[in-house]
Amino acid sequence: MSSPDIWWGYWYFHFPNYALSVLFYTLFGRFGLAFFLPPDSPNYIYRWFCRLTDWLLPPVAFITPRQLHGHVLLPIAAFWVVVFRVLFFAFMYAAELTPRMAATGATP
Repeated sequence: MSSPDIWWGYWYFHFPNYALSVLFYTLFGRFGLAFFLPPDSPNYIYRWFCRLTDWLLPPVAFITPRQLHGHVLLPIAAFWVVVFRVLFFAFMYAAELTPRMAATGATP
């Protein structure tokens, strides 16, 4: 009996999960750098963080109360990414499309 490859056998789970993880950490990186850099900074890391996360801020701003806009919108967006990532995992797990632990066959 051959076991499936844990990465490529479940690529449809790992790629979106990885993309959501990158988005989450990029939002927090941008949040941290925003304390030290101006919004129009020439810093290439900050510019890429902005480029990777700018598309997410308008939908989050739409569902967030107006009193919480500005720099605090970035961690709120990260929260929604985590919520979506957990829901994505729950859906994939319920559909049995995630990697599972192999049964060892040992009895206690």
